[in-house]
Amino acid sequence: MARLCEGFTLCGLSRAAAVRGVEPAGPDRVVVTREDRTVTVYKVLRIWNDEDVNLEKTFKATLESKIYQIHTLPDIEPLVIFERGSVRQLDALLSAPQQDLESVLSKDEVIRWSDILLEAGSPVVVFVTEQSGMYHLYAEKVNHNVRHKFKLDSEENGCPLSFVLSNKQESIILLCLYSNGCIYKMPLSLNNSNGQEQVLPQSLLLQLPNCEKSFDHAAVLILDETHIAVLGAPHLHQCAITDSLSIWNTKFQTLQGWKEFPDGSCGQLWCCYGKLFVPHGKVLTVIPFTCKTSSLAAVLGKLKQPDAAVKAISNVVSWNTLLHNEQSAELEQTFSLTPAEPKRMRNLRNRKSKVASPPSQLISLEQFLSVIQTNTKEEIDERLKILLRNLKASNAQLIIAQIATILVSRCKTQVKFYPQKALMNILKTQMLSYSLCPDLMGVALQEADYSLLQFCLQHFPDIPEAVTCACLKLFLSANDSDLENIPVDLGCVASYIELDQNPSKAEEKMVIVENGFGPLLEEDSCDGKQTHDPLQTNVKPICPVGLKRAALLNEILLSRYSESFLLPLLKDLSVPQVMLFLQYIQYLYAKHCETVNIKLPGTRIPTVNQVLDWISLLLDAHFTMLVMATEAHELITHLHKFIRSQVRFYSQLSKIEGSLQNLHLLKSQKNDGLYSIEVIEIF
Repeated sequence: MARLCEGFTLCGLSRAAAVRGVEPAGPDRVVVTREDRTVTVYKVLRIWNDEDVNLEKTFKATLESKIYQIHTLPDIEPLVIFERGSVRQLDALLSAPQQDLESVLSKDEVIRWSDILLEAGSPVVVFVTEQSGMYHLYAEKVNHNVRHKFKLDSEENGCPLSFVLSNKQESIILLCLYSNGCIYKMPLSLNNSNGQEQVLPQSLLLQLPNCEKSFDHAAVLILDETHIAVLGAPHLHQCAITDSLSIWNTKFQTLQGWKEFPDGSCGQLWCCYGKLFVPHGKVLTVIPFTCKTSSLAAVLGKLKQPDAAVKAISNVVSWNTLLHNEQSAELEQTFSLTPAEPKRMRNLRNRKSKVASPPSQLISLEQFLSVIQTNTKEEIDERLKILLRNLKASNAQLIIAQIATILVSRCKTQVKFYPQKALMNILKTQMLSYSLCPDLMGVALQEADYSLLQFCLQHFPDIPEAVTCACLKLFLSANDSDLENIPVDLGCVASYIELDQNPSKAEEKMVIVENGFGPLLEEDSCDGKQTHDPLQTNVKPICPVGLKRAALLNEILLSRYSESFLLPLLKDLSVPQVMLFLQYIQYLYAKHCETVNIKLPGTRIPTVNQVLDWISLLLDAHFTMLVMATEAHELITHLHKFIRSQVRFYSQLSKIEGSLQNLHLLKSQKNDGLYSIEVIEIF
C-alpha cells in the first residue's frame, strides 16, 4: 500500500521550469540547482572546489565539442556526454581538453535523455536519441569501450515522454512513458556485443486511464518493486484535471493516491530520501510518500492493521502553515511551565523543613504562542527557558522557527519591544537559520544588536549578500567606545592584536617584517637607482580598530558569498568606511606575513586567501573612488608596495624550490656518536 502525505513548499521559483535538478546531499538535505544560480556551459567546462566558498573561482578547460550532460555516481569518476554521443571520463578529458572526439550519432540525430548506472562495478552510460521521429537507445560500457545500439518501437505508442532506469537483481530495466499513456517495461541485455542494431523488446507495464488525447509533458519514477509515480497524466477520478501526481501499483494495476496541481507542472519529478520534489506554478513542492509491501487486502482497502510508517510520516507539516500562525493538530503539545524549585526554609522552632511549591501550570503550545504576543520581556524569558528545557518534540525546529517569527513580528509592530535575551536563547539552540526567520537580522540591524548579529554570522549558512553588506556597514560605522559595554565573542582576536596595543609587551616580541626583508628597495625609479621606501620600515603594524570591532569584522571576512552578488553591494560603502576596512584587511595581511606558516593561531580568523579575496573585492568596487580621494593615496601606495615586496620574495624562493624539494629525498643518517657534523650539498 502506498500513500502520498501532506506536502510543503521548499522554495519559490520564477517559473515552474526554473529548476535544473535536485540531488541528494546527505540525510534530509538536497541540492537544488536553479536557473538563476547556474552557469551555462557552452564549450567550457567549469569545476568548483567544494572547500572554496567563493563560487567565482573555477577551473576552466576549453573543450573541442559541446557538452550535453555530466553524470556522477559515488566513488566513480564523473562521466561527460557530448552532444554527438562521445563519452569521456572527466579526469582524462581535463588532461587533454583539445583531444579529437568521435561522432557516434548521425546527422540531425539529437540526444533527448541520458543516465548512468553501475553494472558489475563498471559504469554504463545510457542515452536516447531522436532522428526524424525515430528513437534509438545507446548503452556504452565506459571501461570496456563496448557500445550497444537499440531501436525503440514508437510507431503505435506515440512520442516517448519520460525514461527511468532500474538496476536490481543483476538486471537492467528501462521504463518508458509514451504520449498515449502507456508505460512499457524494456529489459536491457548488454551481453551481446555483435555491434549490430537490435530492436529493444518491450512489454506493457501499465495503461493510464483517460489518456485518449495525447499529452506533451509527463514524468515517471520507480519507487520500489511494485510502485511507480507518474506526473502529468490525469488520474482515474478527475478527467478534467490534466496535471496531477499519482502513485500506481503495477502488480495489481490500481491507483494508490494522487495530488492535483491546478497551476500546471512542467513534467519534472525527482525522488530523494522518501520524498518527491515537484516544481509547479512558481514553487518547488516536497511531497513525502510511503510504500508498503503490497497485498490484495491492502490494495482493496480491507487491511485493518495500522500502518506505523504512514503514521510516522504523517507528522510532516507545512512550512507555510507553521510560519503564518495556522495551527495543526500535530503541533498541539502540552508543556508544564513550573518555576525552579525554591530552597528549603528551616523553621528554628520545630526544626522541620518546609518547601513552598507552587502548583504546576500546564499550558499547550498554542497557549504559549498566544502568551508571547502580549506578555512582557521578563515573562517571555522565563517561560521560554522552561519550554526549551522541556522541548523534546520531533518537530522542535519548526516550533522554534514559529516562536522566533512571532517575536520578530511583534518587534516590527511595537517599537519599544525587543526581547534580546529571548532571541539569543532561541539562537543558542542552533535550530534556526536565516530562511526560517528572514526578518530576524533586519530587526537586529535596526536595534544595532552586535551580539546577535555576530551569532547569526557565525551559525547561519544561508545569509544573503545584501544582509552581510548591511552588517558590514553597521560594524564600520560603530565606534570602539560604543562597544565597550556590549558582549562580543572575541574568539582568538587577542592572540594577534593584544601585543600591538600593549607597549610593554610589544618590546618583548621580536618582529620580522615582510618575511625577513628590511626596508623595501625601489627598483623601478626614474633614475634607475635603488632608493629606500619611506613607507616600508621595520615599524610594527598597528591595528586600526579595537578588539571587539576586529572580531565583528572577522565574521564578515569569514562569511559565505558570491562575488557577482556582493560586488555591486560593496559600491554603497563610503570612502571612510572603505579606507577603514582596507586598513584592517591590510593589517591582517601583514600579521599573516609575519608568521612562518602564513596562518594566525586560533579559530574564527580569516585565512590569507580570504584576506586577499576581500582586498580584490574592495579595490574592484572602489578603485576609481580611491584614486580620486587624496586621503587614500598613501594607503593605496603602501598596499601596492607591500604586496609587490611579497611577490619579489616568493619569486626568489621559487629559484631554490627544486633544491628544497631534494632535501625530502635525503635519508636520515645513523647516529655516529654524541657529536657529529654533517654537510649537505644542495648544488
